[in-house]
Amino acid sequence: MFKNNVFKASVNTQKWFKAAGVRAIKTVAQTAVATIGTAAAMGAVDWKMVVSASALAGVISLLTSVAGIPEVKED
Repeated sequence: MFKNNVFKASVNTQKWFKAAGVRAIKTVAQTAVATIGTAAAMGAVDWKMVVSASALAGVISLLTSVAGIPEVKED
């Protein structure tokens, strides 16, 4: 479950942060697109909701990455 997590000494921390950051940015963008698409169907985009949901998704993505990222191999 905790394979390649950031707390292992054999995992390169810089590579982990870069991979976790890329994942979080992708998650934020996907959430923004989904939220905007849903709101547009109803007629108006609530930008506070888009920013709030996207930021929360980014934080959750980073926290989930603590358990491990398959892109970062152990040295």
